[in-house]
Amino acid sequence: MRSRLPATIRNAAEWTRRFARTAPGVISMVSAGLIILCLISGLICANQLGDKLTRRDTVLEHTEPLANAAQRLYVALSAADAAASTAFLSGGIESTDVRTQYRQSLADAAAALAEATTGASDANTRGIVAKIAAELPTYTGLVEAARANNRQGLPVGSAYLRQASALMQTSILKNAADLQTSRLAQLREDQRGISGLPWLSISALVLVLAACGYGSRVLLRRTNRWINPGVAAAAGAVLLALLWIVTAEVAASATIDTAATTRFETLSRARLLAQQARTEETLLLITRGDLTESEKRFTTDIDGVRTALDNAVDSNSPAAQAFTSWQDSHKKQTLAYQGNSYKDAVQQSIGTGPDTSATRFGALDTALQGELERTRAEVRDGADGAGDALTLTPFGTLVLLLAAATAIGLGVWPRLKEFL
Repeated sequence: MRSRLPATIRNAAEWTRRFARTAPGVISMVSAGLIILCLISGLICANQLGDKLTRRDTVLEHTEPLANAAQRLYVALSAADAAASTAFLSGGIESTDVRTQYRQSLADAAAALAEATTGASDANTRGIVAKIAAELPTYTGLVEAARANNRQGLPVGSAYLRQASALMQTSILKNAADLQTSRLAQLREDQRGISGLPWLSISALVLVLAACGYGSRVLLRRTNRWINPGVAAAAGAVLLALLWIVTAEVAASATIDTAATTRFETLSRARLLAQQARTEETLLLITRGDLTESEKRFTTDIDGVRTALDNAVDSNSPAAQAFTSWQDSHKKQTLAYQGNSYKDAVQQSIGTGPDTSATRFGALDTALQGELERTRAEVRDGADGAGDALTLTPFGTLVLLLAAATAIGLGVWPRLKEFL
């Protein structure tokens, strides 16, 4: 038994070599190779195109909501800082509305932080979240210390508030901005993953077409027939799959609105800089110092807001008009401060009248929020539409490649029988 097994294997190998040199052997190998290539290509196409649909779902359910949550986190943190300054400027016991706004902003920030970090697996995001989570209690503690001293009329309260605001502006908000940047980068990457051509699938299909051409040439030599119907039908099915994929991807690329993503990013920047400028506007009145440095920082932020709005909205839009009105109100506040009318400056900054900075900034923030929501809807609609364009491609290309493999088998079998 031990001596016969190697001989059997040698005989089988020798028979295989002789058969491979015959016409039926060549035809069998060509057809088997084409069938296997069709099946592998079908699996490649189905897997790669299915991954694009998965990315569409990821954008709608994960990436885009997290990018929006990161934007809301920054706004909520900055709004809390502005509310804390407003409460301090109110003097003594602040109004219930101001206190409620501060607490609501902190609650919104906590909710946005939890949402923005859902499913975060990279070390960079975890590090950013850890820093914000660690520093936020320190910030609230400093604000409460400032509030307690302010109620007693102690001047040290302003020092606590300046320290709290410095922590917010230089560290917490910086980390929040970094988190938003990383989330927007992930959103763009997923959009590119949906709209980019699946080159691996396209290469596989082109390879199948080339193999069909080579196989037809081999069959011509061995069977003396110019066209094998099965191989020709298979090539047609592969070509149809290739055209389907390219057409669907072109449609998906046209639907993915990268301009809306850019606009969302620009509007987010405008809103963040506006919040930062508003905090600077109120903090100046707390420090009661020289206007020069504070106005420089305020102007820098305002110039950034203006540039962003010029790139994102029409000059007659509510956001642009609210921005202009806020600047007019700030000028009145600055003139009152420079005219040694501190109470008028404070009233202009935090008052509830229609012409105050607080009211007009609120109108600007509301307008920017509305623009962001509309732009966000465009981003989501684009991703959803791109997914619709690709919906049937994984299943369709797999079916076409299976049909191609079947056609090759059915087309070659009659020629093979002629030699058997």
